[in-house]
Amino acid sequence: MKATIYHNPRCSKSRETLALLENAGADVTVIEYLKTPPSRAELARLYAKAGMTPRQGLRTAEDEARSLKSASDDAILDAMVANPILIERPLVETEKGVRLGRPPEKVREIL
Repeated sequence: MKATIYHNPRCSKSRETLALLENAGADVTVIEYLKTPPSRAELARLYAKAGMTPRQGLRTAEDEARSLKSASDDAILDAMVANPILIERPLVETEKGVRLGRPPEKVREIL
């Protein structure tokens, strides 16, 4: 099985999710999204495939997220593209779907 993880190696949940994928025998493509951010269209596609809104994919723990409290989904996507730290991680995609690995066990639904 192939899997793509939008990963931040400094994040414990992201590292746990990557380990879960590797232990499940997945052929994992790792994208360090802070170094290689997804495009706006790619983010929108991932969230749609996950059945979630950009707001649900917003990393609210970041100071920059405070100004987006009442922003539209379009504005949130624009902010995520401009500042990828606002993307909650890790996002995992397989042929079965997309899940946000919070908690990491959520990705088992698409393995």
